[in-house]
Amino acid sequence: MNSKNNYSFGLLIIACCLLALTNCEKKQAVNAGFTKTDSLTETYLVLQDSILQVWNTMIHDDNRKIKAMQQLLHELNISSPEKRDELKAYDERLNDLISLRYDQHSMSNTEIVTEYDFASNSLITELISLAESQKVFAYNTTIQRLVDSIRAADQRVNNYRAEYDLVTSRFNEFIERNKGMLREIDEDSFLEKKPLFEMAAE
Repeated sequence: MNSKNNYSFGLLIIACCLLALTNCEKKQAVNAGFTKTDSLTETYLVLQDSILQVWNTMIHDDNRKIKAMQQLLHELNISSPEKRDELKAYDERLNDLISLRYDQHSMSNTEIVTEYDFASNSLITELISLAESQKVFAYNTTIQRLVDSIRAADQRVNNYRAEYDLVTSRFNEFIERNKGMLREIDEDSFLEKKPLFEMAAE
């Protein structure tokens, strides 16, 4: 299944989840033991779980991209030993990139996301350019495969972020719509909205 199909399948799953959540919110108490508070709590937890699933999928894909970049550097070290010092500098930048990456809380600071994106994009561009400029690139299928993998993963970033924002926006809307009752359940944690990637893009 290619990345386009993966993305379409992901959107279909999210659409189904959102439909189920809409039905869950509208569901009335079926007996005296299941209250409106129970229903809100259940929906809240389902939304939280959906956000976590999308987030983990996105980060897993980013980790695979970073691993491919590490493997590409390894292959270039073998095929182009005369560039060892230059490649070492790229390796250091890649290690820095890992430490720069945002999490679900730090992404509320748009500068952190912007800094990570700049560092990631520039490193990817330079690494791919370096790899494709080597004579070995014409016949080394391992290097070709790694370059294709890195490029494809980089192109998927915005798709994953859009999926994350879709689910998270639904969560934030749920918080806003039910903040009165949620405050009664847990004033501290239940009312906290989550930042979106679209904030960093503005």
